[in-house]
This record gives sequence, C-alpha cells and structure tokens, in this order.
Amino acid sequence: MAKLTAHEITTLCLSLGVLLFAARCLGELARRFGQPAVLGEIITGILLGPTVLGHLAPELSAHLFPSTGGAALGRDAIVQVSLVLFLLVAGLEVDLSVLMKQGRAAAAISVCGMVVPFLAGFAAAWYLPRAFGAQPGADRAIFALFFATALAITALPVIAKTLMDLNLYRSDVGMIVIAAAVFDDLMGWLIFAVILGMISEPDADSFGLPATIVLTLSFAALMFTAGRWSFHRVLPWVQAHTSFPGGVLALALSAALLAASFTEWIGIHAIFGSFLVGVALGDSAHLRARTRATIEQFVSFFFAPLFFGSIGLRVDFMRSFDPLLCGLVLAIACAGKLAGCLIGARWAGMERREGWAVAFGMNARGAMEIVLGLLAFQAGLIDERMFVALVVMAVVTSMMSGPLMRRVLARKKLRQFQQYLPSKAFVARLHSRERREAIGELCLALADTGAIDARTASQAVWQRELVTPTGIGNAIAVPHARIPGLQAPLIALGLSAEGIDFDAPDGHGARIVMVILSPPEDHGAQLEILADMARLFARPEVRTRALEVRSHTEFLALVQAERSHAAH
Repeated sequence: MAKLTAHEITTLCLSLGVLLFAARCLGELARRFGQPAVLGEIITGILLGPTVLGHLAPELSAHLFPSTGGAALGRDAIVQVSLVLFLLVAGLEVDLSVLMKQGRAAAAISVCGMVVPFLAGFAAAWYLPRAFGAQPGADRAIFALFFATALAITALPVIAKTLMDLNLYRSDVGMIVIAAAVFDDLMGWLIFAVILGMISEPDADSFGLPATIVLTLSFAALMFTAGRWSFHRVLPWVQAHTSFPGGVLALALSAALLAASFTEWIGIHAIFGSFLVGVALGDSAHLRARTRATIEQFVSFFFAPLFFGSIGLRVDFMRSFDPLLCGLVLAIACAGKLAGCLIGARWAGMERREGWAVAFGMNARGAMEIVLGLLAFQAGLIDERMFVALVVMAVVTSMMSGPLMRRVLARKKLRQFQQYLPSKAFVARLHSRERREAIGELCLALADTGAIDARTASQAVWQRELVTPTGIGNAIAVPHARIPGLQAPLIALGLSAEGIDFDAPDGHGARIVMVILSPPEDHGAQLEILADMARLFARPEVRTRALEVRSHTEFLALVQAERSHAAH
C-alpha cells in the first residue's frame, strides 16, 4: 500500500502550519482595517506562492510548497475538503423562509439582479471569448454561460457580514438584500452545477450529461423537501442525547461529506452536495444561532484559511495580471449588478436611497466568485489572466460594498430614536420572560399613549419576528413592524434584568428590548432609528448604565450625556 514518506509528512505538516498561521494573521489584520478576512487569506497565498516568495527565494518556495509528490497530493486533498466544508457554511447562511416571506421587493430585486448581469456577461463572453480569457478550444456557449453566472452570483456571507457591521442585518432592507442574495446564490449554483457537468470529462462510469442534469435537479429537490424535513426531525434528538457541540457538528460534517461524495459521483462537483446540505440543515428552526456559529467558527478558523491561502499558491499573479482585462471585468460586473438591482428596487417601489443601498450590497462577490473561478480554471475553461481578473473583481467589489452602503445611507441626517419614545412607553422593568410576552407588554405601553391598538401592533410585530428573530447581540433586541395608518414612528423601550431570548447571534438574552413601529410609506424611518440606536449603545459601559436607570427622564439624561461624549 502506497504511503507518504517521513520527508513528505514533514513537508506536508510544515507547509500547512506555515500557510494556516500566516493566513490567520493576515486575515485578522484585514479585519482590523474593516475588510473581510478572506482578503488577508488570499494575500497570504500571493506572498508565499510564485508571485512573491517564488521570485525572491524560489528554492524555499519549492521546498515549502512542492507542486508534485505525496506532500503536494496531501495538501491538495486537504484543500479540497476545506472547500467542501466552506460551502457547507455558505449553505447555512441561506434562509429559505426569508426568501419565501419577503415578497415583491425581494423577488423583483433578485430576478432583475440576476438576469441583467447574466445577460451582460453572456453577451460579452459570446462575442469576445478570447478577450475575456477563454482557453483555446473551449466551447463558446459553455464559456459564455460560466462568465454570465460568475457575474450574476453574489457573496451571501460577505453581504451578511456587511449588513451586520452596519447594524442593518435584521432590518427590512437587510432582509430584502439577504432574500435576494439567497435566490441569486441558489440559481447561480444550480446553473454552475450544470456547467460543471457539461465540461467534466466523461469516463466509463459517467452517467452522461442528460442523466447528470436530471440527477442534479432531483437531488436538489430532494434536499429542499425530504432533506429539510429529516434534519428538522433529527436535530432535537441529536441535541438532547449528544454532547454540545460534538453531536450536531458530527451530523453536519458527515452529511456534507456524504452529499459531496454523491454529487461528485453523478458528475457534479462535490461542493454542490455540501452546499445543499448546508441549506437544508440551516433552514431548521432547531438549529440554534449558537450551534450555527460553532460550525461556522470550526470551518472558518481552520479550513477556510487553508483553502483561500492555497489560491495564491497556484498562480503567479504578477505575470498573469492584465490591467485591461481586470478593469473590463470589474466594469461589466458592477454595471450589470447595479443596474439590475436598481431596476428591481424601482419596480418594487423602494425609495431611491434604499435602492442604491440594496444595489451596493448585492454587488459584493467575495469568496463565491473566487470558488467559481478556481473551478473553471482547474477545468481548463479559463486561462490564468481571467482567473486573476475574477479574483481582483471579487476582492474589489467586496471591499467597496460596505463603505458605499454607509455613504448612501448617511446622506440624509438620521433621526434620533428618543424623539419617538413617549414617557409612558419606557418600561424600566419588564415582567415578561418570553419574547412574545415582551412584545405584547411593550405594545400595551404604547397603547396607553392612545396612538395605536395594542393587539394589532403586537400581532404585526410578532409576525415580523417569526420571519427573522430580531436579537442583534450585545444584549439588545429590536422587534419591529410597519403599521398601516401610523402617522409617525413610535418606540417602546423596556429593560429586563434576567434577559429574554430573541435568538441573537451571540446566544445571549436581550436585556434592552426596543419595539419600533413605523408607517409603511416612511421607508427610511426604520433604518435611521436602528442606526442611531446602534451608535448610542455601541459602548459596553453605555449599555450597562442604561440597565441601571429607573425612569424615562434618567434614560434621556443618559442619552444626552452619551451624545455629548460622542460629539467631543
């Protein structure tokens, strides 16, 4: 039986250790500058690969990262598993219930945001295939389909992280962006799965393209129906009878690897199977935010850095960098996605400022783009110039998404939330222990002002809560709804000594609960109030002092003191 030699094991462990350590360091450095960690991880590969270290110290580079032999095969195997598990995490980010419940706005933006860049990319690649890096002899139709899909897909994890950083993830606009991105990702990966089946080399055991497509679509349908139901049924049993987090982690990873094996066997890349498992598993209400975070951290802190760091080991970015091609790809990608999303937002009747914010958010490509490009490059569909251009486009669009959303949402002076908080709607000590009870208690306090009907408001807020829980972390929850007939925003704020479970990402109960009611036609109110609240409670000491106040007057004094502190 063939096995790795002692020298190959030494080289493999050394290369993985160096790559992981450097990728994590540069990933954390990227976060410090407000950029996604994947940017630092990709730069790691560029520094350690043929682009930099290969030129400065070619012998050291070849020793650390050999391109042939057992160590190279072992490293490639681990990288492939890393890619499979990364797509599992990407699938966990997909919330099918959000996609179903966001209605017209999400549907319009997702369809237009997919179709317009897809058509633009297809036309450009069809008429100018060689200019866009098609390999000689590559099928024009397949290449055009790939390029169109690459421009149409979005980066759901990057978008979600950007919205969280802006404190917009649980807002109506945030959920519209997430729902539209979910649709784009699902359609994009389905199309790309078919493309992979078209370009894979047939062998004696292959099913053939028609059978592969039928099996792929059937497997996807099975995972969205029976797969979702099975995970929903088995998760409570696993959580009740196994230790945390080992039980759920083992279930998720084994299911992802089994599904990856199946999709690779039928002629589609293994990542598609793990992605579908992530979607089916993540859709279960029994998968708590803490468990989801554990799976994500397990993959993101070990496997993802190895995969993204290895990208730079494959290509000499300096030699393959084509400024004209990079600029052209970036321009078409941005123009197509922005135009499509703006058309969709206008179609849905969204305010212009919110439409631009949605478009900038959807324009982020990130890691998904890089994965698509790498698979196409490995399959011989595109050359190194095009692969580098796709990586550059993914990085640039991810970097520009957050700052542009901040700028467009900050053009108008934000309203301060305390001006919509009546004295009767400040509850110094909530008696409720459950989130539905807390929502009802705060809506009842608002009803005492004579502005709303408590039952109607409570039902509206609870229905919105069922779409996506509104715990944003740091002991804060912001349940909200749009109420027909309301003339101006209304806020009720309650403090809980014990904390109330609003299913926050950090797993902590909410001790500051703020119900926000806004008129349906005032599209910007909710965003401005949430942004103002996030700025006020950004510092831990402010949250601590807020829990100590005893009256509406004391709370207003705290707010004014903090605003004066921030101004100076």
